[in-house]
Amino acid sequence: MSSRDEREARTHFRERYAIPTAAVSAAIEQRVIGAVWGANGYTTVIQADELGRRLGLGPGWTLLDVGTGRGWPGLYLAAQSGCSLIGTDMPLDALSVAASRAREEGIDERVALVAAGAAHQPFRPECFDAIVHTDVLC
Repeated sequence: MSSRDEREARTHFRERYAIPTAAVSAAIEQRVIGAVWGANGYTTVIQADELGRRLGLGPGWTLLDVGTGRGWPGLYLAAQSGCSLIGTDMPLDALSVAASRAREEGIDERVALVAAGAAHQPFRPECFDAIVHTDVLC
């Protein structure tokens, strides 16, 4: 059973993710972060590349992206490094967009998306090689 806060957050993000991305938003995102991923945060491509480098991501690794939203930067990191990705977030609309993006990128066989709040991850300890949560307030 979800807590009241989780229910309110789900409602808020369902409404937020239901707003289609306008061309002007895509142009701003391209200019600010360096790519168009439907991102809701401010992690730039340069920062994401540095994160992937510092984590040492590569094929055979599994990355958990907590609060993945529409998949930025977790899907990007998986596409660039060859790692597998487990992305978690509460808004199903956002996870649906992330799933579509994973198919577009041709990495859907290495991506699993799970509806879960940041405080209640449904995984056993030590099952990931790296964990990120960019632009997320937990």
